[in-house]
Amino acid sequence: MLGTAALLGGCAQDDAPKSAGHAAPVSGPVQLWPDSPPWRPPSPAPEGGQAPMPLPALPRVPSGDIRKVPMLAIVQAQLDADDRLGASPYDFDQDIKNKIRNCAAKPAACPARAPEYHDLTGDGKDELIVGIAGRDLLRIWVFTVKDGLVNRIMNAGGLPRSMEVVDGKLIEYDSTAKPGYEVRTVYAWDPSQQVLVEKSTEYGRRSPSSASPGRKS
Repeated sequence: MLGTAALLGGCAQDDAPKSAGHAAPVSGPVQLWPDSPPWRPPSPAPEGGQAPMPLPALPRVPSGDIRKVPMLAIVQAQLDADDRLGASPYDFDQDIKNKIRNCAAKPAACPARAPEYHDLTGDGKDELIVGIAGRDLLRIWVFTVKDGLVNRIMNAGGLPRSMEVVDGKLIEYDSTAKPGYEVRTVYAWDPSQQVLVEKSTEYGRRSPSSASPGRKS
């Protein structure tokens, strides 16, 4: 009995929890440079496009079908309007403007990409999406028909690796200096402003779908 008791006592002793030593104390967040003023980034260059821009020089479109107006006519009307207002995109030098105006005569040198038509406002009618290669970036313009007039509802510039339309939203994918990563920017319709606005920008690993054949680039 004594042997059994000693054996059982030894087992109980071996199975008892043992201390792992002192745990590291939990510390709260420590602010770095608390006395420094907050950093303020420079104001971004104005892109225009925060309000719809009508193009009254173009024919009226009572049907609301923007396909009734040729893309090049819309682009050239926008160029003329920007020139009158002194608001030409900074990436459009005179050489690029001349090439745009000569797209019909010299299509091989035209910096404008083929037109894309997708419903981005949710009204069941397509908008016109235009991509124009500027000096340093791709200029993205989106046009719609409002009250019979063609209006520009988006004016943005970037270096997209690819673009696509998903659920009525325009999504831009930009490459980064870090291999395997991308910046994903989502533009969506804002009924209160009547324009497409930047809804979100995300940085992360490139998803497998980024290389899908259906992606517009």
